[in-house]
Amino acid sequence: MSAAQHTAHAGHDHHDDHHGNVGPHSSLREYAIGFVLSVILTAIPFWLVMAKVIADRNTAVLVLGGFAVVQILVHMVYFLHMNGKIEGGWTLLSTIFTVVFVAIAIAGTLWVMFHMNANMMPEHPTSAPAAHEAPGHTTP
Repeated sequence: MSAAQHTAHAGHDHHDDHHGNVGPHSSLREYAIGFVLSVILTAIPFWLVMAKVIADRNTAVLVLGGFAVVQILVHMVYFLHMNGKIEGGWTLLSTIFTVVFVAIAIAGTLWVMFHMNANMMPEHPTSAPAAHEAPGHTTP
């Protein structure tokens, strides 16, 4: 590289200035915020379960599932540094596609298993005539 070319490129050492955000730029502050949020999002559901604050099982599952989803989002943002700016948004887009695909696969599997169980399993009668006969008693 000639001296003229070297001096022409000397002012372009920072690639982020012209090409957007190409990688995560994290700080100790961001990790600390993520850690504190993770601890809080773990402690609250733990307390809800141990103190038996929510009596209804369905409500408890929904609330705990909500906390789990929020904690996943916190991990993705603060620890995996996923946002719409990194790699032109392709990392976030591929993650959204994966989540949607997995959700469809799980929902479809559960739907098929539920309907197979409901439609394929024969109904068993509650009383069979041979089971209630007295021992030694024979029918003519």
